[in-house]
Amino acid sequence: MKYKLQISLFFSVIIYLQPQTLDACTGISLTAKDGSRIVARTIEWGGSHLNSQYVIVPRGFEQQSYTPDGTNGMPFSPQYGYVGISVEQKEFVAEGLNETGLSAGLFYFPNYGKYEEYNPAQKANTISDLQLVPWILGSCKNIDEVKEAIGKVHVVGIVPQASTVHWRFADPSGRQVVLEIINGKPVFYENKLGVLTNSPGFEWQMTNLNNYVNLFPGMASPQQLDDIKLSSFGNGSGFLGIPGDITPPSRFVRATFYQATAPQQETGLKTVLQCFQILNNFDIPIGIEYSPNTPPIDIPSATQWTSATDMTNRVIYYRTMHDSAIRSIDLNKINFTRVKYRAIPLNNVQQQPIIPIDIK
Repeated sequence: MKYKLQISLFFSVIIYLQPQTLDACTGISLTAKDGSRIVARTIEWGGSHLNSQYVIVPRGFEQQSYTPDGTNGMPFSPQYGYVGISVEQKEFVAEGLNETGLSAGLFYFPNYGKYEEYNPAQKANTISDLQLVPWILGSCKNIDEVKEAIGKVHVVGIVPQASTVHWRFADPSGRQVVLEIINGKPVFYENKLGVLTNSPGFEWQMTNLNNYVNLFPGMASPQQLDDIKLSSFGNGSGFLGIPGDITPPSRFVRATFYQATAPQQETGLKTVLQCFQILNNFDIPIGIEYSPNTPPIDIPSATQWTSATDMTNRVIYYRTMHDSAIRSIDLNKINFTRVKYRAIPLNNVQQQPIIPIDIK
């Protein structure tokens, strides 16, 4: 890859990871009564159109990691085929599923974590943070293999001034981990809760849940205050005090309680649809993160797409800010030995379709 193309890539990454512009992600996990394991998430970016594509990657497709100095890093080709959704560049898969049922996704992690310094002498074993997801999807079939693989590589940021990210990995057994790189060292957290947002770190987010021990589903019981009887205005008062803003800690709390109180569905498909309904609550209007007198960009939402992944049945679903219809890609119907690599825009038309009702 030519150096001038690498520089162009650097500029796109800087734009994508500007710290002053909203980039938020909210992830949840649910299990159906039939045992189907589902992970779902949103991806937000209020600074520009992410030009996201779905990518289908066959076994053996040759790829190469970018590095900070404009030279090529670690070469890799998948042992397992996978489907992913990319951001900005088709190589930067932010969420994906491989043919063994392993799920992987990156989440923005500003002002926390620190990658190791790039060493050109180690470039043959160096992978960029934005390409870790596709490398893992092509290389691993479960969490144990993910942890082993991460220990063999050096993860670096392509642009030193850009933000860090952290990652969620899950497999069909139901096991899920969060990876954060702290002071250059990979740190894994077992994520039995199945929720993830952004900064601060995962351990802090879990500790912060203790601040909301008073929340419960349903309606609060009436209380007597001297001669005055106090009662709820309506149902749902047990959640009075749940944070409603869009900061990562508040979204983590909301996602936790919405997920925990969701009735268990019979099948994987019904659970996928339930995940999309829950994540409706995390759609972020485009203007909310802009300061007064700062015009927002011309896109319909900061939540550019939402995905749900059925790891058990090997199907990935998505909808976008331009089209709320849910689309699916069934990995069982793909021959990853014969299929050709492809990267296709998530929408053919950048406009929400409206279906008129013909009244006669």
